[in-house]
Amino acid sequence: MSDSGTTFRRLHEQPGAFVIPNPWDTGSARILAALGFRALATTSAGMALSLGVAEGQVSMADTLDHCRTIVAATPLPVSADLEKGFADTPASAAETIRAAAGIGLAGGSLEDYTGRRDDPIHDFGLAVERIQAAAEARNALAHDFVLTARCENFLWGRTDLDDTIRRLQAFEAAGADVLYAPGLTDLGMIRTICQALTKPVNVVMGMPGETFSVAELADAGVKRISLGSSLARLAFGALVGAAREINADGTFSFSQRAMDFAEIAQLISGDGEPRASSPQ
Repeated sequence: MSDSGTTFRRLHEQPGAFVIPNPWDTGSARILAALGFRALATTSAGMALSLGVAEGQVSMADTLDHCRTIVAATPLPVSADLEKGFADTPASAAETIRAAAGIGLAGGSLEDYTGRRDDPIHDFGLAVERIQAAAEARNALAHDFVLTARCENFLWGRTDLDDTIRRLQAFEAAGADVLYAPGLTDLGMIRTICQALTKPVNVVMGMPGETFSVAELADAGVKRISLGSSLARLAFGALVGAAREINADGTFSFSQRAMDFAEIAQLISGDGEPRASSPQ
């Protein structure tokens, strides 16, 4: 566990930006590892899709079980999307971090989303107290663990950059290792946030709206680039497209775009990246 957490922290200390993709099951985790990524992150939305339930409806026990399978799938460090920590109190945030670290995760994120659409963002004071409690729990661990604090403003229509920066700065002061405000689609805003903070910033790519290259994000000051549920949505989208073709047209042209079975098997087995043997 200590090696995993330490390895993960060192990735944030290297020059430039790195991409941390989000698998949703053992197979996707092993494929991403075989393709050369240096760390993985879980996705709460991708997990929910794979379980056939709505996001936010997965229990703490089932979430930890899912995270455990991703940790066991590869030797790479794994950071978990721990959503709001399964309850609203600072004590629950601390307990979530202890439980996450206990199953071998190298890190995890906690967000200030309340889970209530009518009042989606925790009050400033409570949000900061939750991160402070999580950081204290991290500090008490026997091994390293990278704590990411998320401000969810932009995902819930609160496009207030000043408040987002105020929250991220407070999370940084409370002890978070990485800061994250999902939903930003403006490179200037991303740059402003990075300049307002001293610790590493995570940005998510693959959501609807404009995207930027690794080089552009690194130049803006971003350290870590995650993909959220985008890879899972891409896979489910291919499935739905194929099914619609069959139902609507009675044809199977989708199979010409399917990946070669032997190639998939080679990636999942950990034998390295094979050459493509069929259309991609």
